Amino acid sequence: MPTVLNDGASTTSQFIAALEADDLPAVRRAPKGESHTHGPFGGDRAYLAAVTGRDVVPVAAPLASMDEMHAWTAAHVGNLFAGPEGRRVGTEAAFVRALEDGLSRVEFGDDVWMITQGQGSAADLFADMAGVHARVAPTIDWVPQLGLSRHCKLSWLDRWLAPFLDLGLYRAIDLSGDELVQPIEVFLPLYRLAKSRGLRLKAHIGEWGTADDVWRAVELLGLDEVQHGIAAAESPTVMRFLADHQIPLNICPTSNLMLGRVASLETHPIRALFDAGVKVTVNSDDALVFGRGVSEEFLALHRAGVFTAAELDVIRRWSLEPRSLKPAAE
Repeated sequence: MPTVLNDGASTTSQFIAALEADDLPAVRRAPKGESHTHGPFGGDRAYLAAVTGRDVVPVAAPLASMDEMHAWTAAHVGNLFAGPEGRRVGTEAAFVRALEDGLSRVEFGDDVWMITQGQGSAADLFADMAGVHARVAPTIDWVPQLGLSRHCKLSWLDRWLAPFLDLGLYRAIDLSGDELVQPIEVFLPLYRLAKSRGLRLKAHIGEWGTADDVWRAVELLGLDEVQHGIAAAESPTVMRFLADHQIPLNICPTSNLMLGRVASLETHPIRALFDAGVKVTVNSDDALVFGRGVSEEFLALHRAGVFTAAELDVIRRWSLEPRSLKPAAE
């Protein structure tokens, strides 16, 4: 695994030089954080192939919808992460990739529905993942995160979420899935509960929806961060709102490209968001599916001329900043 440099002026100069030289190993040596990845689906391809004998070849051409992505995942990943052994190997692969990518902090965990999969209690699930972290990547600041699926009934999510919150060990919560399947206000009780337990509040929004959807979700749920949020670039007003309220957008450029949300990296709205003063971070989403880790995302943006190397270093350093909770409304 690459040795990660201490952050500071020397790291900045080396990171900039690495981008300008198109030197992936050197880019990987610079510390960086990732706030938008999905556990095993962010795993290291080579590690999984070595351990399981199955090579998951990334998506080769843009997909037209989330349904197409689900179909692709079923066909190419299938039951690779099923059962306790599959889950363990997937978690190992996620931490192996984080080390390879030079991540000093990474945020992922379990969707709360995992409690229904016969792999033990919430405490058991947490202990399994924490054990892999301690064994494989103890030097990485792992932020345990709970996931909620928009496809599930509120009553189910409420019941599944409770034992995880009672542990007092999770630090963030995220809502993902089809943005249009249920109104965002359905999830307000869960977000109020999570906030009362001190969790940082995140949600996938503005990947498929509108700029107004982003604003509404931030205000209604009290979000501290937004996963994706690229639709905000459609509205100067929404971008100003995000900038003024210091709401970071955790953006996944290659995912957006391969899911048909942008026409090209060269025209990705991350540039407009950055120019409007919105704090953005660069993330992989599902590195196993899309074939790029965070370091490769940085290189791809530089190759496409979206940012200078110095600007990408600003974004890299943003990803390492301490994440604070949004103050409660008075």
